[in-house]
Amino acid sequence: MKQLKRPFYLLSGLALTAIGIVGAFLPVLPSTVFFIMAAFCFTHSSPRLEAWILDHHLFGPPVVAWRDHGAISRKAKYFAFGGMAFGFVMFLAFARPTVWLLLPVMLFFAASALYVGTRPDGPRD
Repeated sequence: MKQLKRPFYLLSGLALTAIGIVGAFLPVLPSTVFFIMAAFCFTHSSPRLEAWILDHHLFGPPVVAWRDHGAISRKAKYFAFGGMAFGFVMFLAFARPTVWLLLPVMLFFAASALYVGTRPDGPRD
């Protein structure tokens, strides 16, 4: 089982990196969260690919901020809030939920927004 661990992490990291790259071009798909998970996978499988993500001029800084400080930039928070609001409006428009479906979904979005909003903005320089 131990010999399957490294290839599993490597393949997972590659898949997450691919999704993150696609997410960089699609406005409805976040990218940073996939790069954070990919970096975690590469920590267990490929130091070279982990360094590539951490040192990347575009993808690296948010991953490093999260890893080192649990931080989400203010700009990223605004995008996250906007994406959550858009997703919730689409849910309302297309699912036309009953109150018993609406309440847990609303609670999920509210809890997600609260979590994102309470993360630090980043290290103070």
